[in-house]
Parts: sequence; C-alpha cells; structure tokens
Amino acid sequence: MYSKLRIFTGNANQELAYRVSEYADLPLSKRELFKFSNDNSFVKILENVRGYDVFIIQPTCKPVNDNLMELLIMIDALRRASASRITAVIPYFAYARSDKKDQPRVPITAKLVANLLSTAGADRVITFDLHAQQVQGFFDIPVDHLSMLPLFLKYFQSINLKNVVVVSPDTGGTDRARWFAQQLDASIAIGDKRRVGNEGNVEILRIVGDVEGKTTIIVDDIIDSAKSTVKMAKALKKHNAERIYCACTHPVLSGNSVERINKSSIHECVVTDSIPLNSEAKQSEKIKQLSIASLLAQAIKRIHNEESVSVLFKIGNEE
Repeated sequence: MYSKLRIFTGNANQELAYRVSEYADLPLSKRELFKFSNDNSFVKILENVRGYDVFIIQPTCKPVNDNLMELLIMIDALRRASASRITAVIPYFAYARSDKKDQPRVPITAKLVANLLSTAGADRVITFDLHAQQVQGFFDIPVDHLSMLPLFLKYFQSINLKNVVVVSPDTGGTDRARWFAQQLDASIAIGDKRRVGNEGNVEILRIVGDVEGKTTIIVDDIIDSAKSTVKMAKALKKHNAERIYCACTHPVLSGNSVERINKSSIHECVVTDSIPLNSEAKQSEKIKQLSIASLLAQAIKRIHNEESVSVLFKIGNEE
C-alpha cells in the first residue's frame, strides 16, 4: 500500500523524523547531506525515487537559513531524480511573521520563501500553526495548514483542570482561544498589549475578562524570547489568577527565554516537538514537550492515499 511512499529528513529535526517513520512503519530513506569546507551544502539521494511520492520533514528552525537551504537543495535533488510528487513538511515555518509590508522599504519574506519552495520543485507543503494564516495564500501550490490545538486539548483534558479561563495574548489569537475555550467548556480572556520600541518588548495595558481565582491557559503559536508570555503571566497574576499554564506550538526559545520562564509565575509551559528543544529547555521543570509525530505520520499516509487530512486536525466546523 505504501510501496511508492518515501520519507526523507534534513538535519533540522531528525528526532521528530525518526518518530514519524516509526509511527508510519516506514524507515527513513537514505540520503547523503553535508557541508564542504567552503560552507556549501551538498545532497545526494541514495535510493531510487523515480515515480515515488516523497515527503521531506524539515522545519526551518535555527539555524534558519542553513535549514531552509538544505530543504531547497533536497527538493531540487529529488525533482532531478524524477520523484512523482514532493511534499515539503515544514512543522515550523520561519519568516511567517514577515507577512506584510508594514514599514517603508521592507521585504515580505514569507512570500519570498513560498516562491523559493515552488521554484525548487515542491508540489505541496504541510505546516503547523502559521503565525499569520494569510501566508497560505502566498503559495501557488496546495498547503495543508494543520493545527496543534487538538493535541493540546487532549493534554489539558487529561490533567482535569477546574475553573478554567483560556487567555489569548492579543486580539489576533482570539479565534484560536475561543475554540479552545469552547472545547474545555471554559470562558475566555484577552490581553490588550502594545509593542514598545524595536526590541520585541511589549506592554500589557489590560486584561479583558475575569481571571480572578481561575486557572488560566495562555494559548499562542510561537514562544520566542518569552518576554510577551512572561509579561502576560505577570499581568494575570496581578489580576489574581490562581494558576497559569501556557500552550504554544513552536518553542523557538531564543536568548534568555528559558530563564525568563523558569523565574516566572507560569506553572507549566506546554510545547510541541515541531522544533527541537535546546539543552536548557530540556532541563526546565516548567517546560513540557508533546510530540506531533503520530498525527504527522497519519497526515502523511492520508495525503499519500488522497484522503482527507482535516478529520485529524478538525477545528470548529471546518471540513
């Protein structure tokens, strides 16, 4: 049934790729991938892929540009090896926040990356929880934009929290938080924040909603420097929230983010393995990582069999 299916991986998140291959009951296909002494990347596909349906698992996490270039070169190598269809599986899509021209003389890098993937030869893209959903429209090829909210939902239902309020860190994440709250039979609160300067600093102006004495869950797509998340937690504590959880798909965790989380009033920060955790994050008692491997393996098999993927990641009334 899967004789014409192949799964490859770059260097970005090999641990996730191995987990996916185990769930899919399909070994990772062999390739040679290294850098020459002049820093040029090299790829060689070590098995026949002519006429095969090929999936490449490669998030564009740190080092972003190296991992992106690896992905583009692998796509090109597979296209030249006559693969029938090439799907770029990008659990974390870097540059997604560069989705508009909000200042004079700046690029729309998300659109540029979409063009690069198409030009390299990708026929399809699978990605998770894009920072801005309109990035899907930057592609001229099909995009399966999947949500990790059902994964988080299953976890929080398993720990049986009481008196819950789901918190959106800003108005942009309201739909995400509202769906999550509906599934948990919880109320919703929204953070009113504004950016201060050009260093990614934020100021929480107010919390819209009642969080006093409640267990709160901050739901977001990316936790990068953690400044915004920690300040939101501080504001919730100021409004007398009893306990604070955070659910975030992509643990970028740059700079001193892990230290900020460890020192914060956050009880637990739940993330996925769309990005590998750094050593500091792995040692943190406050950071818990859930795996997307099982769902991703099912999605790959369904796409290969030309079946619906939305049933795995269904949100609201989407079909």
